Amino acid sequence: MDEMSFKNKAFLHGGDYNPDQWLDHPDVIDQDFKAFANAKLNAVTLGVFAWDRLEPAEGEYHFEWLDEMFDRAAAQKMNVILATPSGARPRWLAANYPEVLRVGEDGQRNQFGERHNHCYTSPIYREKVRQMNQKLAERYGHRKNLILWHISNEYSGACYCDLCQAAFRKWLQAKYQTLEALNHAYWGAFWSHEYTDWAQIEAPSPRGDQNVTGLNLDWRRFVTDQTIDFFDAEVAPLRAVNPDIPVTTNFMGGNPPESDVFDALDYQKFAQHVDVVSWDSYPNWGNDYESTEQLAMKTSLMNDTMRSFKHQNYLIMENTPSKVNWHQFNHAKRPGMHSMASLQEIAHGADSVMYFQLHQSRGASEMFHGAVISNRGGTQTRTFRDVAQLGTQLNQLKGVVNTHRKVAKVAIVFDYDNMWALADARTYANASKDYWKTIQDHYRYFWEHDIPVELVGVNDDLTPYQLVIDPMHFLMRPEFAAKLKAYVQNGGHLVGTYISGVVDGDFLAYQGAGMPDLITTYGLKVTETDTLYPSQRNSLRIFNQKYAVRDYCDLVQLTTAKALGTYGEDFYADTPAVTCNQLGRGQADYVACRTDADFLQKFYHQLVQRLQLQAELPIQKKTTKVAIQVRENDTTHVYFVINYSHEPTLVTVATPLTNALTGQTEQGTQAIAGYGVKVYRN
Repeated sequence: MDEMSFKNKAFLHGGDYNPDQWLDHPDVIDQDFKAFANAKLNAVTLGVFAWDRLEPAEGEYHFEWLDEMFDRAAAQKMNVILATPSGARPRWLAANYPEVLRVGEDGQRNQFGERHNHCYTSPIYREKVRQMNQKLAERYGHRKNLILWHISNEYSGACYCDLCQAAFRKWLQAKYQTLEALNHAYWGAFWSHEYTDWAQIEAPSPRGDQNVTGLNLDWRRFVTDQTIDFFDAEVAPLRAVNPDIPVTTNFMGGNPPESDVFDALDYQKFAQHVDVVSWDSYPNWGNDYESTEQLAMKTSLMNDTMRSFKHQNYLIMENTPSKVNWHQFNHAKRPGMHSMASLQEIAHGADSVMYFQLHQSRGASEMFHGAVISNRGGTQTRTFRDVAQLGTQLNQLKGVVNTHRKVAKVAIVFDYDNMWALADARTYANASKDYWKTIQDHYRYFWEHDIPVELVGVNDDLTPYQLVIDPMHFLMRPEFAAKLKAYVQNGGHLVGTYISGVVDGDFLAYQGAGMPDLITTYGLKVTETDTLYPSQRNSLRIFNQKYAVRDYCDLVQLTTAKALGTYGEDFYADTPAVTCNQLGRGQADYVACRTDADFLQKFYHQLVQRLQLQAELPIQKKTTKVAIQVRENDTTHVYFVINYSHEPTLVTVATPLTNALTGQTEQGTQAIAGYGVKVYRN
C-alpha cells in the first residue's frame, strides 16, 4: 500500500454519528446538526456498523440517507470520515452464508449476534465486503468533504474454522518450507509431538496443542497477518476509485485495570498498512486505585506508543466525553477532566478529539455509553458544555495543528513477539512477569521530567536516539542483538534488564552462554535467574544506598563489564546486580534485578545528567503532578502545561510567552487550577 500523510487545517472535533438509528425521527437529526454547530464540531464519522441500513437485503442498496448526511455536513462545513461497515454483518448475510460466522477455539460456530466475529478468510465474506466498499467508493469517493476512510472498526479476534485452519497451514508452509524445519522450530520430539503431514496441524486450542509454545506464537503472528490481509482487501476498491483519500482503522489501547495494552494484534506491523494511526482512548479517569497523575503517566505512554508506530502525528478516533458503559465501574469525568484529558492527547501528537458517540443510542448494548447528546438532558448537560468548551479551545489552537511532538532522544524497545512469548513462557511467575508494566516503570522518570520518549520496534533505526532502553527482551533474534551491539559501538547508550536474550525467534532456548553479540554488548553472561515469591525481597547496594529488589534477579558472570551495584542477600550476595560496559564509543548498562521506582529514579537521573538529555524549557514547575509537553515546527514551539492533580498549583514562566488559549502575554508566577491546562507558544 502506498503511504500518504493525513493533513487537515484544524484539529478534528467530532465523532461517530449514527443517524441510521434515527431515520424515523427526522426532527432528531435536525436538532443533532444544530447541536453539532453549538458544540463546535467539525467532523462526523458515518457508516460504522450501518450495513443493514445500506443493504437491508442482498443486492438491495439504500444510500439516500447517507447522501443526505454528506449534504448536511457539507452545508455546515463539516468533514466526513466514512467507515466501511464490515465490523458487523447484517442478519441476511449470516443466514444466507453461515461460513461468514466465526468458529471459536472450541470448534463451535458462532450464532449470529455481537460484532467483530466474522471470518477474515471466508471468500464469500470478502466478496460481499468488496461489493459494499466498491459501491461506497463509487458514490462517495470524490465527495469534497470526505477526508478519510475509516476501515471497519477495532479489528480483533480469531476464527478457527476449516478455512482459517487451511490458511494457517498454507502460512506455515510458506514460512518453514518443510515439515523437518517446522518440527525443529517447535521442538516436536518433546512428548512425541512431531508432525508427519501438514494436514495434522491445527490452531492451538484447549482441545489441542496449546502446549507447543512455538505453535502458539506462530498462530498469533498468523492472526495478525490474516487480519492485515483482510484490511488490505477492504482498501483495494477504495484506492482504485480515488487513491488520494487516506485510510485508517481504529486501534485499541489499554482498558485498565483489566489490561494496559491491547495484545491481540501486532500494531507495529499493522501500522505500516494505514496512512495515519488512529486509536480509541478510554482511560478510567477518577478511579479509586491510582492517582490521577499515575493514570496520566500510563495514558501518556499509550499516546506515545500510538505516535511511535509511524513516528508521526495520529488521531484519537474514539474517546468518551464523560463515561463508558463497559468499565468495571463506569465513573463520570470530574469538572475539568475532559479538557485536561483531551489536551493531553493533543500535546502528545494527536490531531483530533473524536467521540463515541455523538448521539446516545436509545437502546441495545451501548445505550448507556457516554455521548455528546444524551438521552437524559439532550444538550442541557454538563457533558455537552464540556465538549463545547473543548471545541472553543481547539479553535483557539488551530495554528498548532501543523506542529509535531518534540523530537525524542530517548527510546524504549517494545516488541509484540517478545510480549506474546514472555506471556506464554512456562517459567518465572505468571503473576509478576509484567512486561508492559515494566515499560511503564522505565518510562515514568522521563514523563515526570518532561523528556520525550519514543517506543521503537526491533525493525526501527536506533541511531537517532542517545539513550535506548530495552527491558525484559526475553525473545530476541540474533539480528537485533547485532543491532544493539552496533548501536553501542557507534556511541549510543543502552540499558538492558533481567530476562533478556533467553529464546530465539522460534521460541527455542539459546544454548550455552547465549548470543555472542549480546555478551559482547553487556560484557557479561547470565548464569541463572532467581524468581522470588511475592513476599520475598533481596536488596541492591548502589549509590551508597540500599534499594529493595523483588520478583526477579539475574545472576551474572562479568567478562568485560564492571559492577556498579551488588546484591545484598542470599547465596548471591556481593555479586553484580547493576553493571556497565564500555564498547567502542558507547556504553551498555545492565540492570539484573527488578527494583522499585526509587532506584530507577536515581539511576535515570544520573544518566540524564551525564547524557544532557534534559531540555531547557521556559517554564518551571514545582511538582511532578504537572507535565509539560512540547509540539513544534521550524518556527514555533508550543508548550502544553497540564496539572494532573485536583489541587491548584503554580508554575513559573521565565520569558514572556503568549497564552494560546487567551491571547495574553504571560510571564512570572502563574496559577493553574486543579485539572487545569495552559498552552503557551513563542
